[in-house]
Amino acid sequence: MIVTQRCLGRSGLTVSALGLGCMGMSYAYGAADRTESLATIRSALDLGVTFLDTADIYGAGENEKLVGEAIAGRREEIVLATKFGVLLDPATGRPAGADGSPGYVRAAIDRSLTRLGVDHVDLYYQHRPDPDVPIEETVGAMAELVAAGKVRHLGLSEASAATIHRAATVHPITAVQSEWSLFSRDIEAAVLPACRELGIGLVAYSPLGRGLLTGAFTSTDELATDDFRRTQPRWQAGNLEANLKLLGQVRAIAAHYDATPAQVALAWVSARGEDVVPIPGTKRRRYLQENVESLSLTLTTDDLERLSGLQPAGDRYADMSSVERDTASLSSPGA
Repeated sequence: MIVTQRCLGRSGLTVSALGLGCMGMSYAYGAADRTESLATIRSALDLGVTFLDTADIYGAGENEKLVGEAIAGRREEIVLATKFGVLLDPATGRPAGADGSPGYVRAAIDRSLTRLGVDHVDLYYQHRPDPDVPIEETVGAMAELVAAGKVRHLGLSEASAATIHRAATVHPITAVQSEWSLFSRDIEAAVLPACRELGIGLVAYSPLGRGLLTGAFTSTDELATDDFRRTQPRWQAGNLEANLKLLGQVRAIAAHYDATPAQVALAWVSARGEDVVPIPGTKRRRYLQENVESLSLTLTTDDLERLSGLQPAGDRYADMSSVERDTASLSSPGA
């Protein structure tokens, strides 16, 4: 099938209607096969999934190197996005705070460009706002990168509505990346309206509920011992069983269309607006193909309403009070 295109808000940046989140190829979800990961990225490009998402913290830079190797010789086909701003604890390899200082912004892009093997990125996100640095200062430094030709468009990730409004007074923001799925709806209250008011596109990470909506898992015993989902509320005993029961309703709709639960979950996100682009992550070609096929699935209004009524057990992060303080999930890798 031919993957259609969508424009991220009023920015003029056109991307494939489905992106590819590359984090799991190097980070957070257990071991990955490098050869298969490279093949998955290249297959994505062949299928028309040309919106690639990475970040400097994924594998302490290794994910950017992987993506750079995969896209070598094909740069003109791709809309390439990466992120900066989350610090890693060298002892544990886990997130340990944020840095949005102008000096850090300037240094981070140069490191990312080197690892990716490119002279610019198309979309550069602040991965998490730094509570100690005014967003105006961070975005001002990011704007300098646009002027220097190192970055084409600016984005924010997991930012509150207030932060988005402040950032947009300094430089146009093309996209906000936040977790959004059938099981993660908190951005709908304030972040989504703010983005639409300002003409900013929504990039939905973890649109499959970190794998929970795929139906592939029934127990945390099926996850790698170092898989960070083992620590997340929705995967804990009691919550997991309740959420798997809800998944039965997704399965019922999927069966009607001879589709998979994952395809239904992706179709629900895609149906939220032409300014929305889901970026499901996978490190295997067989799941990539399944995700791409979701673009041909059109759900009815009744389907969408039924799915929108699902209420999962457990928050997406252990401390959701941090979301509106713009420090959401700094203790977890997120996307």
